[in-house]
Amino acid sequence: MTEYENILQKYWGYPTFRPLQQEIIQSVCQGKDTLGLMPTGGGKSITFQVAALSKEGICIVITPLIALMKDQVDNLRRRNIKAAAIYTGMSSSEITRTFDNCVDGNFKFLYISPERLQTESFINKLIQLKINLIAVDESHCISQWGYDFRPAYLNIASIRQYVPKVPILALTATATPEVVDDIQEKLHFKEKNVFSKSFERRNLTYNVYEKNDKIGALLQLCEKSKGTGIVYVGTRKETKEIAYVLQQNGFPADFYHGGLDTETRTQKQELWMRHPNKIMVATNAFGMGIDKPNVRFVIHLHIPESLEAYFQEAGRAGRDEKEAQAYLFYNQGDIQKLKDNFEKKFPPLDLVRKMYNRLCDYCSVPVNEGEGYTHDFILSEFCKKYELNAIDVINSIKILEDEGLITLNDDEETMSRVRFIEDRTNLYKFQVEHNEYDTFIKFLLRTYSGLLSDLTPIHEGNLARRAQCAPELIKKYLQGLQTYGIIEYFPARKCPAISFNQDREQESDLRFNEKRIAEQKERLRTRIKAVIQYVTTKKCRSNQLLEYFGEKTDARCGKCDVCIDRNEVNVSTLTFDYIVEDLKKIIGEQPASIHEILQKISVKDEQQIRNVIKFLLDNQKIVYVNGAQLMWHKKE
Repeated sequence: MTEYENILQKYWGYPTFRPLQQEIIQSVCQGKDTLGLMPTGGGKSITFQVAALSKEGICIVITPLIALMKDQVDNLRRRNIKAAAIYTGMSSSEITRTFDNCVDGNFKFLYISPERLQTESFINKLIQLKINLIAVDESHCISQWGYDFRPAYLNIASIRQYVPKVPILALTATATPEVVDDIQEKLHFKEKNVFSKSFERRNLTYNVYEKNDKIGALLQLCEKSKGTGIVYVGTRKETKEIAYVLQQNGFPADFYHGGLDTETRTQKQELWMRHPNKIMVATNAFGMGIDKPNVRFVIHLHIPESLEAYFQEAGRAGRDEKEAQAYLFYNQGDIQKLKDNFEKKFPPLDLVRKMYNRLCDYCSVPVNEGEGYTHDFILSEFCKKYELNAIDVINSIKILEDEGLITLNDDEETMSRVRFIEDRTNLYKFQVEHNEYDTFIKFLLRTYSGLLSDLTPIHEGNLARRAQCAPELIKKYLQGLQTYGIIEYFPARKCPAISFNQDREQESDLRFNEKRIAEQKERLRTRIKAVIQYVTTKKCRSNQLLEYFGEKTDARCGKCDVCIDRNEVNVSTLTFDYIVEDLKKIIGEQPASIHEILQKISVKDEQQIRNVIKFLLDNQKIVYVNGAQLMWHKKE
């Protein structure tokens, strides 16, 4: 057993690695910059976690997903691995304390959001840390070619000057060939080094159906599908409505979206994880960091904005490598809605400038001030105050984020956090002198470990239930201890927050990178065209996805909706392709009758030709023109 397998066995209990994991670990442990391209569920986090544990020092993990960051830190701590996180929304004292712990406390992992990389406090602590690896999760975010570009990711390469000998491990589940090259360039790889697992999921069958009655189709599928499933919808409102419909029809279902409070989301997620047949109806907020291997089906009732997003969401089915199904239902209205939403994504820049000015006013940020300032942001309140359209606000904020001016932390609720400031000796003196707090302090220390050294997440509601008292009483005690200087207490914040990355500029002085914005718009247009082509083209679904991600294959999956239809034609794949290629030449530009086609085509089996023509007519690939002539259908 190798050193890496020993670590895997000790902390995770797995006897062997999944494909590609050990090769990636060996590469970075040899000091090589490495890009790991592994589909959803491939076990990306294990690669940097095992690599870092095999070496002296701490691993810096850069990720934009605060919820996933917290989840991974909790999972590592449960395995007695010391880990911490720093992210937008933490107070300066929290950040300082976390950094000091990492410098002095033998921590193995520090998770950090990319926005923090350029702060003076981070750079000062960076040079004090003994760093063994920099892991960049969701590394496609560094590429403007990618579907989820985050400007803050461009800061990552600049920290390499302070740790020139430390390798970078970049990880992503979805990247086209252009993005793969861009990631390595933007992260200043010393040489190209990619470990890529095929995007092919042989156990997962992709199906696409045009349906006007999506609910009826959903109920039919749930009736015949066994096991756990996920139903993805486009809006928060739909999650509740469709979950109710499923419940009324006898299916165990629940709903999930980002607007629910942390405790509710956690409870729903845990119930779904434990239940063998539970169906979760959710927005795309559900799924990140959830590793449930036995999901048997994923159903989309809307068209995702990119094939990258669809591949990732559909890929949550069948992680146990047993047979699973992915379904996407759409109608012509969905396609039009996708096109309409695209036009709204890029509001006029004059409107964006005005939006920036109003955001600064809303957050009370003076001109030439504001860098590092964070303010709660309630979308409905903001829209009402300035009489704005919510869609315009959301899309303007996205452009302002891409331009690096602001960061929106949309975690709807952060947990309360507590740490005792006094040491045990002074704390004991306080308990003797203030008997009214003695029982509460003992109760708090029994309930949560680590309070004497670390800021620890707590939940006032859970404490109140255990103590059989009102939550207000718990908060009163916590506030009292804070007043006496015994604890640091940061109550939960129940709304998103906007952070300003630089001082406020005058509206007239605000300049945007218009060329970059235009390029972003064109790239989004290309991704949307690819999604529409995927759902409307009668070609093996798996092949289409593989080709999008740069893999070429002539072998059809044989199981998707398109392959099943083609199998019924009773024509071999090779003959089918020959007939299609001949038809493109014969009726690609000029119409022809069936009699003319039969005379010109190279294949001589008339019944096979007629079977293929019928299939192409049924799927609107060819159409009748001028009465009895056929022509290849040219869609816009």
